[in-house]
Amino acid sequence: MKKLIPYIAFGTNCEEALNFYKDVFGGEIKNLMRYSDGPKEYQSEENLNRVMHSEFHSDGFTLMAADEMRPKESWAGTRVSLSIDFDNAEEQDKVYEKLSEGGSVTMPLQDTFWGARFAVLSDKFGISWMLNHDKQ
Repeated sequence: MKKLIPYIAFGTNCEEALNFYKDVFGGEIKNLMRYSDGPKEYQSEENLNRVMHSEFHSDGFTLMAADEMRPKESWAGTRVSLSIDFDNAEEQDKVYEKLSEGGSVTMPLQDTFWGARFAVLSDKFGISWMLNHDKQ
């Protein structure tokens, strides 16, 4: 069996984003390694405290993430949307409220013609999310 694990590159705020996701989804940050922990050729004065690699684990999904070694322009959230299917509407409401704080809502959480409650938004870090709950 294969498992797809998204790897998100942040400009310079990976650790802040991981802590935000920890608050939103619960779960834990694992294997957080800074550039200062890596080989000398990857270290510069600017990036020593930045995240070189990390994993975020929550019930049902895993994300990997890092800060860019030489951030110039952030691509965060511009090419991929992360889609979450919820078992219940209450959890979907909670996640929607937290993710939308400081973010941008494209499609508010609503009942849809295809029989689901659905929303599309970008969080304050520019990551695009689709939140789905199939109604019975």
